[in-house]
This record gives sequence, structure tokens and C-alpha cells, in this order.
Amino acid sequence: MNQIGKFQLRKVLGKGASATVYLALDTFSGNEVALKVLDSGIVRSPEFDRTTTMQFMTEASLAGKLSHPHIVSIIEASVSEESGYIALEYVPGGDLSQYTTPGKLLAPEDAIQIAFKCCGALDYAFRQGIVHRDIKPANILVVRGTDIKVSDFGAAFLRAETGTQLESIGSPSYMSPEQAQGEPLDYRSDMFTLGVVLYELFTGERPFVASTLDDLFGKIIGEMPATPSSLRPELGTEIDDILLRMTAKKPEERYSTWADLALDIAKVGRLSVYQSMIRDSEKFLALKNVRLLGQLDDSELWELVHAGKWLRVPPRVVLVREGETGASLFFLGSGHAKVTRQGRLLNVLDAGDCVGEMAYIKEGGILRQATVETMTDVLVVELEREMVDKVSLKCRHQLSLALMHSLVDRLSLADERLVGAG
Repeated sequence: MNQIGKFQLRKVLGKGASATVYLALDTFSGNEVALKVLDSGIVRSPEFDRTTTMQFMTEASLAGKLSHPHIVSIIEASVSEESGYIALEYVPGGDLSQYTTPGKLLAPEDAIQIAFKCCGALDYAFRQGIVHRDIKPANILVVRGTDIKVSDFGAAFLRAETGTQLESIGSPSYMSPEQAQGEPLDYRSDMFTLGVVLYELFTGERPFVASTLDDLFGKIIGEMPATPSSLRPELGTEIDDILLRMTAKKPEERYSTWADLALDIAKVGRLSVYQSMIRDSEKFLALKNVRLLGQLDDSELWELVHAGKWLRVPPRVVLVREGETGASLFFLGSGHAKVTRQGRLLNVLDAGDCVGEMAYIKEGGILRQATVETMTDVLVVELEREMVDKVSLKCRHQLSLALMHSLVDRLSLADERLVGAG
């Protein structure tokens, strides 16, 4: 079997109890995909566990429904009573399990960035009505560096489509107490499970280890793990507080939202000794706080994070000079800057403000009408037209609408001032 439909099989990437995953070429698009093929022989076997079929069908049903930069795209699916396949985005960098053993651990600041992105992905999934239920290192794939994608939604509980949950799904070492006890699950179970993964990512050890399944579940339900910093002192107590709260025994003792958890993780990232570096979490939160971009969803904000040129700028540095031609748009992520014309103060910009809307919208740019100079240390992102042209059409459309609204508001304010002056 060298081809399935339009997919040309290249090599086997992995094999499970009921399916084989191939690296395949989509002969229509020319893109490489990971093709998960359900084994028809096993499906026809009378001993076959029908739960596996349900998991495959669940994942297939999500084709085209999950669009997030840190979730593996499910491109298409074809399922029959006897067999089927799911075409997934191919992620070449392996999974997080390669970084969970002593001697191969990531630097804490890199693990923090991965934690932040996992939170965003699982928050997005939850807002689509999905509880993953099987978060583990093998299901978090690495694109490159700290860029990750959550995968394998076959065990997911889809709240909008069914009122029942199969409790036998999940990986025992990463189960939450409520999952181990067969209780109903919500996003806080995923939060506990992610906490176990991050504990292992930060320390190289699992928080709950036992020789039998009963003993393992007993520890998950009733024992507190060692503090991460006792296993790796360089982590500090901030990481301890976050991971122990994520793995609290009762769901109500964990974070109330993914956003609250993400903010705490981002704060720890800013406390890193690598303060000169601009981490992805800091960039994302900077754009998240821009009022003008309030209509963009998280996926679109991440596109702008990667499209922008980010800088830390000291005081008394000119970002934009009047009389010079420019076409870039600037957003202030932190700090203050002043706007002057011919030496006269026009405005003071704060974190979340932007400058350069007209220059950005006008093809080829325009002569800058004012000078923008930093007053304090500033985090700033510059968006150039040629880089933004590479993001998705939806993202560009939302950005253009936001800038148009901003310009309309400014013109209305200018008209009111002219009428008042008259």
C-alpha cells in the first residue's frame, strides 16, 4: 500500500494498537502530512475495543474545527465502518518527552515559554467546548525551540455533542484525581494533567510514581508531591507555587481560569535572569493589552507576535521622525513615549497605544507628520507591511478594520475640537 486516496505514503512515523501513522505527501497541495490510518483488520476483529473506534471518530470529527497556532491542525478525515484515516499537520521536531529526563532538561525560561503556550492552546480548546483528557509529553509536539503544538484530541470530551464521558480514557501517570476516581471532568482536569507534564519538564521526574496502578492512583488522589525546587533548586519558589496549585487535589483549589494561570506563568518568565530577551509570552501579553486589537482572537495575535520586529528601547530614542518617509506601524508594549511636532508636545503614548496608522495604510507610506521619542524604557513592536502581508487574510482584515476604526475616532475627535474652537 503506497497510496491512500490523494496521499502518497513515504514512511512509518509510529504504530499504535489500532492505527499506523505515516509521513505522507498530499499530492494535491504538495504538503507533507502525518496520516493516521486505522487498521481495518483490527477493526473487524471481534475482540477489538470499540472505545478506540470512538476515539478515532472523535478526532476525525474535529477536522477543520480547531484553528490555533499551538494546536496541531486536523486537515481532513475519512471514516467508514471498517477503516479510515485522519490527515494531520506534520510536526517534525518530536515531542516533549525528549526533554523530560535528567541531563536533557530545557532551561527553566524555555520551559516557562512552553507552559505559557500550552495554556493558550488548552484555553482555546475549552472555549470550543473541548476537554482534552490525555495531556502528556508525547501529545505535545515540538516545531522548533519553544514553539509547540498540542496534539491527539482522540480522547477529548466534546461538551456540545455528547453528555457522557468515557472514564477509561487517559494515561494513568498523568491523570487527575477526579479522572482516577471516574468522576466527571472539566478544564481543571486538563490543568492538573498539564501540571504533571510541566513538573516532569522542569524537574526530570514525575510527581507520582508507583509500582502498581492502585498505588499510583492512591498517590494521585491522596499524596502531595515534592516541591519542584527541592529537586532542582534553580527553579525557585515561584515555579513551586504554580505547579503545586495546578496539581491541587480538588478542582476548586486550582486556577479558576486558564488566563489566570497564563498570567502567573508570564510573571515568572519576566523574573528570569534573561531579562534582556523578549520572550514570546511577553510579546503576546503586550499585544493582548492593546485596546485597538481587542477584536483579534488569540490565533491572530500570535500571528502578529511572529510578524513583528520587537525591541527594548531606552529613554530619549527617536522611533519616528517628522519629515521622514515611513510605512511601519508601531505598538507600545510597555513604557511611555512623547509625540511632538516642530518641538511642540502633542501627546504622550502609554502601553497599549499605537502610532503610524496612516503611514501603514497608505501604500508606499507617507511623510511622517510628527516625531515619536521614548520617555522611559519601552517595549515596542514594529509591523512592516511586507511582514504583515505574510499573515493570514483573516488576520490582515481584522487589523485593517481596527486601524480604520482608530482613524475614524481620531478624525471625529479632531472635528469636535475644531467645532469647539470655532
